[in-house]
Amino acid sequence: MIGGVGLIADIRTGMARPALTHGGDALVLIGDTSGHLGRSMLLRVLTGRDEGTPPPVNLAAERRNGDFVRRLIADGAVTACHDISDGGLLIAVAEMALAGGIGARLFTPETRLPPLAWMFGEDQARYVLAAADARPVLAAAAEAGVSAVVAGETGGEELTVGDGDFIPLQNLRDAHERWFPARMT
Repeated sequence: MIGGVGLIADIRTGMARPALTHGGDALVLIGDTSGHLGRSMLLRVLTGRDEGTPPPVNLAAERRNGDFVRRLIADGAVTACHDISDGGLLIAVAEMALAGGIGARLFTPETRLPPLAWMFGEDQARYVLAAADARPVLAAAAEAGVSAVVAGETGGEELTVGDGDFIPLQNLRDAHERWFPARMT
């Protein structure tokens, strides 16, 4: 694990919170997704195994994507931001939804990846952003050579995947309190 510390010149414009703030925002996935599941949380929880290789790290992609996301935050184009790490995209969005009390729906991706790899892959250099308008974010990403795709939208009181599977946020809160009572705030 590597930690980093930095100085934010203006806290009002230099950072974004992970909490979803209101419905109707687009959820934009930044970074490439190959669906890496080696050493993943999914593998550990479903099988009890902690094996395979961790996802490869591309330092140039980490910097490019991180710098891009910081620019969007500074420009006010992002209403919420969360890195994608343990548990992948679905867990990051669930954490954002729980933090803000706003539900979300993840779209069924147009990809050849298996659904579990898309939702739970732990590929590096990825972020999920909430934005009132995805178009300028996608245009800026294309200009910067950063992979970006609209992966969902915010709203409601549930976390929904595709057109069917859903779980009410209250059920997620209840489960989180049972499993991690000291961490719930």
